[in-house]
Amino acid sequence: MVTLKEVKTKKELKAFVKFPFKLYKGSPYWVPPIISQEMKTFDKKENPVFMDAEATMFLAYKNNEIVGRVAAIINWLEVNGQNIKKMRFGWFDFIDDLEVSQALFNKVEAIGKAHGLSYAEGPVGFSNLDKVGVMTEGFNTLSTMITWYNHPYYVKHYEAANYTIEKSYSESSFPFSNVKPEFFKKAQILIKKRYQLTALNFTKTEDVMPYVNKMFDLFNDSYAGLSSFVAITDIQKEYFKNKFISFINPEYIKFVVDSKDNLIAFAIVMPSFAKALQKAKGKLFPLGFKHILQAKKHSKDVIFYLIGIHPDYQNKGIHALIFNEYYDIFTKKGIETCLRTPELEDNIAIKQIWKHFNPEVIRRRKTYKKDIA
Repeated sequence: MVTLKEVKTKKELKAFVKFPFKLYKGSPYWVPPIISQEMKTFDKKENPVFMDAEATMFLAYKNNEIVGRVAAIINWLEVNGQNIKKMRFGWFDFIDDLEVSQALFNKVEAIGKAHGLSYAEGPVGFSNLDKVGVMTEGFNTLSTMITWYNHPYYVKHYEAANYTIEKSYSESSFPFSNVKPEFFKKAQILIKKRYQLTALNFTKTEDVMPYVNKMFDLFNDSYAGLSSFVAITDIQKEYFKNKFISFINPEYIKFVVDSKDNLIAFAIVMPSFAKALQKAKGKLFPLGFKHILQAKKHSKDVIFYLIGIHPDYQNKGIHALIFNEYYDIFTKKGIETCLRTPELEDNIAIKQIWKHFNPEVIRRRKTYKKDIA
């Protein structure tokens, strides 16, 4: 028999965060989070998303042992502001037992029905900057710090609960040796001249900060047309600024401005922290922080985390400027592999940006949906 317990105490939250450590113990592909940071994600005093959203976490028990978890999420900006009656759920993990997953699905759906929502979709986080999707291909590839990993059996549990595919994502990689500067070197000179643009490069994080709020504004503008997009609020900007920017090499942040210093494009690349996080085993101390710093300085793999271009400048070759700036720094640092975060399969525009580099799809993932009204 499966019983569910709502997470209410710090001890229970820690058990919620640590459950995947048991579920994926020994996996060479799963990348653990930093436990303390993961707990802050669900701390209403720490994460400003709770000003516009709510989350209820549950643990599933069988024979007095934790066998599953889920976070049931409602983003009220989405529900009330966009009239999208969606019940979100994420951080969804379980043993290969249909009774366990069904109990967790039932709880999520019951909460959605109680709030008059129309459908449930997951796995997703609070917003577009959170992790997304259940893996359907690529189980024997090393995951990243910004994606969920799962066992192959997860898919059959969604299907057994009568969930259907809602969105499809792919993650790709390509060796840096595939990047040929002739595809963008001349083009970026012409584009700069034609539109009076300047590429900004940084060596200090403090020099990046004055542009970060503008970057999030541009993020909202450039991604607004994507399905399920929820804009980042002003308070969340400060939170993400403090959470992410200090982790990123300033050399890996690129901005493009026009003649009036208006930000018209940005790109954020992160060193791959996957192997460092595996060594850290969820803890910053005593050695976890050292592993992360080492990866920040010396990782030969990078992840293209975000690229945003103002709608007025899309389809005008602005990405040539961005690639030109990265080419020099990647060459200097000896980067070997470039990875891309999950991108919607139907986002043709983003696929066009990368086509010259011959990327290879290494993972696919889906979100699943079920009507509950």
